[in-house]
Amino acid sequence: VQLQAFGGGVVQAGGSLALSCAASGRTFSSYHMAWFRQVPGKERKFVAAIRGTGGITYYADSVKGRFTISRDNVKKNVYLQMNSLKPEDTAVYYCAADRGVILSALATATAYDYWGQGTQVTVSS
Repeated sequence: VQLQAFGGGVVQAGGSLALSCAASGRTFSSYHMAWFRQVPGKERKFVAAIRGTGGITYYADSVKGRFTISRDNVKKNVYLQMNSLKPEDTAVYYCAADRGVILSALATATAYDYWGQGTQVTVSS
């Protein structure tokens, strides 16, 4: 599967931004999808994930209640709605996909085989 992320930009603290990730391939619904983020010099960190079947969602504590991950299996898209943004949310955001990632590894970047190119999100104070 190939992934392409869209929607990054610059927003003031307290504002909102929506990211989307378009996927290719015929079996999108079977892929677990996730968003990670990375700042220069730091490791890629888990933001949110959504299971391929059932659509169960998982969030990092730092974004819980502010971010919402969703998916549209017909359009083969996954979304990340980001509200109440903070300067510390500034990062490059990546979407990721994998069919075989187990529940305990959903927040582990190395568990995902497919990655989008990343999109920059900058939150100004």
